[in-house]
Amino acid sequence: MPDGDTRNVLEVRGLRTVFETRRGEVHAVNSVSFEVKPGELLGVVGESGSGKSVTMMSLVGLLPSPPAEVREGKVLLDGEDLLQVTPARLRDIRGSDPMTSLNPVFTVGFQIMEPVRRHMGLNKKQARARAIELLELVGIPGAAGRLSDYPHQFSGGMRQRVMIAIALACDPKVLIADEPTTALDVTI
Repeated sequence: MPDGDTRNVLEVRGLRTVFETRRGEVHAVNSVSFEVKPGELLGVVGESGSGKSVTMMSLVGLLPSPPAEVREGKVLLDGEDLLQVTPARLRDIRGSDPMTSLNPVFTVGFQIMEPVRRHMGLNKKQARARAIELLELVGIPGAAGRLSDYPHQFSGGMRQRVMIAIALACDPKVLIADEPTTALDVTI
């Protein structure tokens, strides 16, 4: 974090999410508040069913409505309230979901290079270098040679690492990851 930088990149205040069911309302998230400054990491822990995933999906508008509804709160990303923006703006802010972005008909290299070319303005050579760098960062052996491989040619843990690489590709200010280490072995 830069010296003296006390601004929040992400600030969540009084978040409350409710699910409407046949048996009545289920209060899944009740008055959750936290803040994240540049360079900080925040881990949200709790037992299964405690609302961790619902909290994170509430932040970025990924809950099905109905039955879910964010009833109260503010989610400020660099001062912009994500609960007040249009769906199109939220999609732009959110980017793609790496968990659903590995398309079996495109090479892994293409799927990493496409967002960096589109969002960071890199040319093909620069995007290739960035893709290799990212695959090396997440521990893919022989990264340069794996760019032309398809997702089915990777193990489950390697596909998970590719998805992490895609999530990191455009240097996001905030990265929200729900169980990002699923399918990874302890050495990674």
